Formats: sequence, C-alpha cells, structure tokens
Amino acid sequence: MESVNAAIIYYSATGTVHALASAVAEGAEKAGAQVRLRKVAETAPPEAISARPEWAQHVQDTADVAEASLDDLAWADLVLFGTPTRFGNVSAQLKAFIDTTGPLWFAGGLADKVYSAFTASNTAHGGQESTLLALGNVFYHWGGIIVPPGYTDPVQFRSGNPYGTSHVAGEGPPGDVALEAARHQGRRAVETAAQLKVGRAA
Repeated sequence: MESVNAAIIYYSATGTVHALASAVAEGAEKAGAQVRLRKVAETAPPEAISARPEWAQHVQDTADVAEASLDDLAWADLVLFGTPTRFGNVSAQLKAFIDTTGPLWFAGGLADKVYSAFTASNTAHGGQESTLLALGNVFYHWGGIIVPPGYTDPVQFRSGNPYGTSHVAGEGPPGDVALEAARHQGRRAVETAAQLKVGRAA
C-alpha cells in the first residue's frame, strides 16, 4: 500500500476525545500510515481548569502530547479532527486552531487531502451529528475529500453514527464499540488516502 501521512488533531478536556483519538491513531498505524497524534492548545483559563479535578488531571496526563501546528497539516495526506460538542458545535479550542489555517489554505496547502472527524457529547443526542457536520463545512472550504465511516464495517451498525465516531461521555469512558469504531475510521481514512495517492501517481 502507498505510504501516507496521517495527522490526528483533537481537543479533549477530560480525556474522552483523547481516548477516541488514540484509537483512531491505532487504526491508522495498523493500516500502514505514519501518524502524528496532536492536541490543540488549551485556551481555557487556569481557574476554569482547576475547578474540575478531572480536567486538571487530564491536562497533567497529556502534558507530553505535542501541540498541533500548521506543519502537521501541511505534512499530512489525511487529517482526522476530534472535538467534544459545545452546544452542537466545535469546541472553542479546536476552532481557534482552525482559525489559524488561513495562510496555508490560501496557498492551496489544505486542498485535496482526506478529512474525517469524531466527537463526544455528555448526553445522547447532545449535538454529535451537528458537530461533525459543522467540521464538514470547514472541509468543504478547504477543498478536502470527506471520508466518513458510513456503514462500511459491522461495528458501524453497533455504534450507529455514519458521520463519524461518537461517544456519550455521560455513560463513562469509551467502550469496546466506540474504540473499535474509531479504529475503523482511522483505517478507512488511511486506505482511501492511499488509493488516492496511487491514482494520482498513475
């Protein structure tokens, strides 16, 4: 298979989306990709973080995860974005990173890559689909090739979200179904990007 570069770029406050991102990265690596797992910068004030022990703990636990940069986007053949829902939309932290991409977009550096997205909300029907669709709007502007998981693997009929991997955080950490759905999404994005590279080279 054609070698591809995969950037998994995410924001996670308390660890749920981080767990999904790690599973996406695992699936991408097993599909043969070179993977960069990157978190976006935290923009919340320290007092907000310290007010929630699980948030402060997650910041500490992921201190060694590199922060995303525009170089990661330029390097990647495919990018998978992860975010918790915020009132049915993308988190401010991930949106702040996306808003820095203008120069790379203007230079054509974001077009023709494969894009996909995953999310988590605290409750069922808590804005998961609208958050993933909102990220799709960004990918349209970038001229990206959107690759959702669809119902392309048996696990998708158990996870139930064709738009992208999602999880209800209020029910606890991601379980086997959500993690396997995330691995499948990573694999599918890599396989599609590899096929595109072969086709372009032919």
